[in-house]
Amino acid sequence: VQLQAYGGGLVQAGGSLRLSCAVSGSILRLNTMAWYRQAPGKQRDLVSRISAVGITNYAASVKGRFTISRDNAKNTVYLQMNSLKPEDTAVYYCYAEEWGQPSRTYWGQGTLVTVSS
Repeated sequence: VQLQAYGGGLVQAGGSLRLSCAVSGSILRLNTMAWYRQAPGKQRDLVSRISAVGITNYAASVKGRFTISRDNAKNTVYLQMNSLKPEDTAVYYCYAEEWGQPSRTYWGQGTLVTVSS
């Protein structure tokens, strides 16, 4: 399984972006999928995750502004980001876990989101 994240860019505060994570191989092998982000000089933090059955979780800082979704037919996970703030500026990484214990995990290469004030 390989993950390809794209869709980042430069946007003004209050704007929107949609990130995509394309899965090579079958997305049905994957249980949890998630987006993490890492701002300069900071640790990588969970932004949002979605289970195979569509249960979602969000970091408090993005709840109500970001929406995660997965399209199994397109082997893709999305992160719709609205009302962006300068503090959302970070490299966003796609993450996935396979079914099974212990589960194999995968990371995408990251896509940069820059929000200007």
